[in-house]
Amino acid sequence: MPTRIERRSVERARQLRKTMTDGETRLWHELKTFRRHFGIHFRKQAPIGPYIADFAAHAERLVIEVDGEFHQWPDRLARDAVRDAWLNQQGYRVLRFSTGDISDAFDGCIEEIMGVLGLKR
Repeated sequence: MPTRIERRSVERARQLRKTMTDGETRLWHELKTFRRHFGIHFRKQAPIGPYIADFAAHAERLVIEVDGEFHQWPDRLARDAVRDAWLNQQGYRVLRFSTGDISDAFDGCIEEIMGVLGLKR
C-alpha cells in the first residue's frame, strides 16, 4: 500500500537524482539492468516515508545506500542506525556500501546485492 510522500521529499529526491555521486552513478548503471535481466525494478533517490533512499526495489523491499566518508562520523552513524531501524520496521532490508567499496570492490557489491535478492549471474 503506497504511503503519502510530502511534496518537499519529492522535490528533494529530484534534486538528488541530478547530483548523484560517482559511486551512486556507477551503481545505478548496473542496477537499472536488473529489470531487463531479472525483472527487478530499482528506483534511484526514492522517497520512503520521511527518508530518501539512494536506491530502492520496492517489490523486493530492499534499500541500498552508498555512504561517503561523513557517514563514519559518530553523529551520522547514530542517525543512520535510526533510519535503518525505521526502514526495517517498514519491512525493508538495508544494504550499505561505502564509496570505497564501490570503487575498489564493485563486483563484490553486485554479488552481495544479487545474493540478498536470491539471484545468480
